[in-house]
Amino acid sequence: MRGMQTDPAPVIHRPPSLGVLIGQVRNELVRALETELHRQGVDLRYTQFLALKRLAMDGPMHAGELARALEHDAGAMTRVIDQLEKKGYVVRQPNPQDRRALRLAVTESGMATWQLIAKSHERTLERAQHELTTEERAQLFRALERIHAALCAS
Repeated sequence: MRGMQTDPAPVIHRPPSLGVLIGQVRNELVRALETELHRQGVDLRYTQFLALKRLAMDGPMHAGELARALEHDAGAMTRVIDQLEKKGYVVRQPNPQDRRALRLAVTESGMATWQLIAKSHERTLERAQHELTTEERAQLFRALERIHAALCAS
C-alpha cells in the first residue's frame, strides 16, 4: 500500500551495563576536572594531570616507571612528558646511579601547580559524590573494592 507509513520499531530502554556506566562516570570525571583546571587557567589534559600528580606525590622516577604506574605505553608517555617539560612542570635529570638513564622530577613551578590543582581534583570528586549520603558513599566504595578484587583475582 503506497503512502502508508509504518510505525518505527519501539525503542527498548535498557539500563547501561556495569562497564558502560563505569566508563561514563570516568569520562564525566575527566571532563569535570579538565573544566575545573581550565577555569583556573591551568592548561593540562587529564593524562598530564595524572603524570604530574604521580611525580609530585612519589618523587623522581624513570619514564618507564611512570608509564607503568599510569598504565600507558612508553611512546604515549614520552609525549606527555615532553608536554609537561615544555610547560616547565617537569625536568629530565641524570640518574646519580646510572648516568645513561634519566629520571623525571617535578620543578618548583610544577609543584606549585600541583598544589593548586590538587584542590581542584578534590572539589571535582566531592561534587561527584555530593548527592550521596555518608552511608551511600561507604556502600559505593565497598562495592567498587569488591568488584576490583574480583577482577584482580581472575
